[in-house]
Amino acid sequence: MVIRYYSYILLAGVIMGWLSACTGVGPAANLFRSASPHDHYSQSLKEAKLDQTALGTDWLAAADRALHDSLKITVPYRESGYFSANRAFAVGYRLDGQRGDRFLVQVETQGQKTTQIFIDVFALDDRNRASLTAASKADTNVLTWEPRKNQTYLIRIQPELLRNASYTISITREPALAFPVKGRDSRQISSYFGAARDGGRRRHEGLDIFAPKGTPAVASVNGIITGVGTNSLGGNVAFLTDHERDIRLYYAHLDRWNVTNGQRVSIGDTIGFVGNTGNARTTGPHLHFGIYGLMDGATDPLPFVRLGRGPAKQTLLSSSRLGDSVRTSAAKSLVRLSPSSDSPIVRELPKLSALTILGGTETWLRIETPDGLTGYVLNSTTETPKKSLRRLTLSAPGALLDAADQQAGIIDTLPTGAAVDVLAQTTTFQLVRSTEGLTGWLPLTVSSAPPINSTVR
Repeated sequence: MVIRYYSYILLAGVIMGWLSACTGVGPAANLFRSASPHDHYSQSLKEAKLDQTALGTDWLAAADRALHDSLKITVPYRESGYFSANRAFAVGYRLDGQRGDRFLVQVETQGQKTTQIFIDVFALDDRNRASLTAASKADTNVLTWEPRKNQTYLIRIQPELLRNASYTISITREPALAFPVKGRDSRQISSYFGAARDGGRRRHEGLDIFAPKGTPAVASVNGIITGVGTNSLGGNVAFLTDHERDIRLYYAHLDRWNVTNGQRVSIGDTIGFVGNTGNARTTGPHLHFGIYGLMDGATDPLPFVRLGRGPAKQTLLSSSRLGDSVRTSAAKSLVRLSPSSDSPIVRELPKLSALTILGGTETWLRIETPDGLTGYVLNSTTETPKKSLRRLTLSAPGALLDAADQQAGIIDTLPTGAAVDVLAQTTTFQLVRSTEGLTGWLPLTVSSAPPINSTVR
């Protein structure tokens, strides 16, 4: 893999010294209070004036870019990737979250040094404006978070500066609450929120979970019992208040209670026992389970207690391929917003287009085009450019660049008459391999090459 910012490695010791001074303990470390470890680290760069260096500027720009150039995923999901010590990196993943979900985000790294990974979650409004919702602690690469609203969220992953590592990110979903009937799960729910009741005069404000009479109805959260009593609809009922989430859990049709008002309970404690009291006298024993917001009305309990989808099962991409250059092999390869054939197409690429593998899975590669577009392409529509498309002779001296950009770093300078093998191309650059085995980019103008449309030899 070609490293663009190789010259920055000379500054590593100096930069790390500056950062240690800014993020250490003592009076200097208490000059500000950041909203997250990522914000704290960003402020450290500015305090040390590292935001005025090329690498510091790029790190801050990458953090902002990840909030706009994010990729859409469906949970559970996992993929692998790579970041270089000398190139700023950040990636954003968008997903739809629902109140009642609990997401676990975990980033595992493999490198020579321990790497701090900043995990930040942002809520996106209808104008795609991002507001910070949750952040991982400074000493862990794991974040558990629960959405408070049904909306789109963005997870940004960014490592600290000056670290090389391959990584695997996994995102899974579980219910926020424990199931309220012992020995049962969401597969035993038989009547759902919103179903018509009393000939359509009212709507069902909860879930009905059938179980034998006397089955323990248990606490789904840690909280306080705030309403033990009897009413005409629910029969023997109990309310459990969860101040952490600002909700009250409603247990109805209980055969009898096992708690008293004001009692503090923990997850799994028995609230009462399943019965058919109240207006359930003519039905089989079941628990009516409802959730009410402290500041609003009834909400659908299903997302809070439905079974999770289990671990992510995507087959990870081999770490040896991370950072590799590939070229499209199909007549038309589609770059998509997310790793799915149903995802929106962001660009169509002609055959033999050059791509860099940033990460992904064995099925979907997360790629970057030479002009900076990121997205997903089917692995089956790409190939490793081991065979050259043709051999060219340079008509003028040419700088072999580490990116398809006139301002990119120079790997080597090739003299007039030098022979190179063309591996792939863009409209203005071609990926080549020199006779010394160096791979890099040359502008089309420095070779005697016509546009690539010939057969691979």
